[in-house]
Amino acid sequence: MKADLKKEIATYTARRGEFSVVTVPALQFLMVDGHGDPNTSTAYQDALSSLYPVAYTLKFLSKGELGRDYTVMPLEGLWWSTDMAAFTTDRDKSRWSWTMMVMVPEWITGEHLGAAVETVARKGGAPALDAVRLETFDEGLCVQTLHVGSYDDEAPVLEEMHDRFIPSHGLRMTGKHHEIYLSDARRTAADRLRTILRQPVARTDA
Repeated sequence: MKADLKKEIATYTARRGEFSVVTVPALQFLMVDGHGDPNTSTAYQDALSSLYPVAYTLKFLSKGELGRDYTVMPLEGLWWSTDMAAFTTDRDKSRWSWTMMVMVPEWITGEHLGAAVETVARKGGAPALDAVRLETFDEGLCVQTLHVGSYDDEAPVLEEMHDRFIPSHGLRMTGKHHEIYLSDARRTAADRLRTILRQPVARTDA
C-alpha cells in the first residue's frame, strides 16, 4: 500500500479564511538553502532542479529496496528577511532568503540519500546536488491558514496573521515564514493556487 503522508499528518490540512493554532510534529526533509527572487534567481531554479530528482529517486529506492511506497510530498519553503515588511508590505523578493524543502518519511536515512544522490549525479542536470541535505525540522507551535490565489496576493493574509491574529491570541512570532505548495504552479492557474501559510510562534507568557 502506498503511504500518503499529506493525508496522514494533520498539519498538512488548513482552512481558507481561518487561522488555526497547531502543533507541528518533528519531520524529516530534503533541504537546499539560497537567496534572492524566486522568479529570477538561478540559485532557486537550481535548487528545484536538484530537489525533485532526489525526492523521486528516494521514493523509487524505498519502493524497490525497502518495499515501502509513498507519495512524494509537495514542495515547501522557509522564507525570511532582515525586515519582515519585505514579505507583508514591500514584497521585495530580492531581499528574501529561503530554504526549499520536500518532506520524506522517517525511514529514509542518510545512507539512502547518498545512494539517491549518486544515481541522480549519473544522470546529470541537477546543478545544486551537492547542496541537498537531509535534516529533521521541529517547528512545534504554529499558526497557519490556507491561501487560495496568487503568491503575490498573500501580503494581506500575512499582515492579518502577523499583526493581528498572533498578538491578539497571546502569541509572538519565533521562526521563519513557512509555505506549503499544495498546487503545482506549472499546471494551475494563479487564482486557484492552494498554499498553506504557516508561522511558528510561542506564547507570550511562556
